[in-house]
Amino acid sequence: MELRQLRYFVTVVDEGGFTRAADRLHLTQPGLSAQIRQLERELGQRLLDRGARTVTPTEVGAAVLTHARAALAATDLIGETVQEFSGLLRGQVRIGVISGAATEEFDVAAVLAEFHRDHPGVGISLTEDTAERMLAAVERGDLDLALVGLTGAAPRPGIGLEVVLETPVVAAVARAAAAHPAESAGTIGLAALAERRLICLPAGTGLRGVFERSCAAQGFTPNIAFEAAAPPLLLQLAAHGLGTAIVPALTAEEAAALDVRVLTIVDPAVHGRLALAWRDDRSGSPAAKVLLDRLRLRFRPGHALSTHPENMP
Repeated sequence: MELRQLRYFVTVVDEGGFTRAADRLHLTQPGLSAQIRQLERELGQRLLDRGARTVTPTEVGAAVLTHARAALAATDLIGETVQEFSGLLRGQVRIGVISGAATEEFDVAAVLAEFHRDHPGVGISLTEDTAERMLAAVERGDLDLALVGLTGAAPRPGIGLEVVLETPVVAAVARAAAAHPAESAGTIGLAALAERRLICLPAGTGLRGVFERSCAAQGFTPNIAFEAAAPPLLLQLAAHGLGTAIVPALTAEEAAALDVRVLTIVDPAVHGRLALAWRDDRSGSPAAKVLLDRLRLRFRPGHALSTHPENMP
């Protein structure tokens, strides 16, 4: 038995006949038929029912088919591994990143530069967009992988996710603004934000989705007065007294430098999550898989979070 015979067998089943399979394999039909008959003789079982219009696997053939596919997939993975270590990867990798995610902590550019040095034959394209649009692009196959903020929606079928950062969502106000007595402890109840003019990331972003779902659970729709694509601009607008910015947590030093006062959201707390996303049906290119492995290794936190749906926000 040879691997090529297994590939021929799988192709005949997939195409439903010898004629289309022979065209796909660039073989003559008699030659392909002969290879399948030889495989059946070696196994001592008939694998295919040859009808007038279509070819279908026998009961034995259906059982063999599962193992044949697994053997071919394993062979492909061996080839991809050899390519990786030989530096012979080719192709194009399309990666999406949410605006503001390429920080010192998530230095995507450094990972891409290292990957390009090791695999100069691979083209790389980088896109910035909202989490919802990038997840849809990954699902369609228009992006190979993406670094996205999770919106709190149920995970899309067929999309693999690995959370690389979880951070509290906070409210930031101008340092010069008078503090409400309830804010003396540096906190603000989520319900109290119903009365505020808010500054937030655009609809479709992970933080906006998580925040709006939290507000809906409290029975109100937030009053979004301003939108901007990156947290630094949100904070600048808040520093000028235009509203309360809803942003990922800041350090005290960052808040002082931006001239804002940070209020921790409580009752309940709100958390944002940043995750790597990819198609988990093994349809990605070898180059995309290698880059994904590097990103997962570089950005994986010391306390990696589960990516099971019940643990998604």
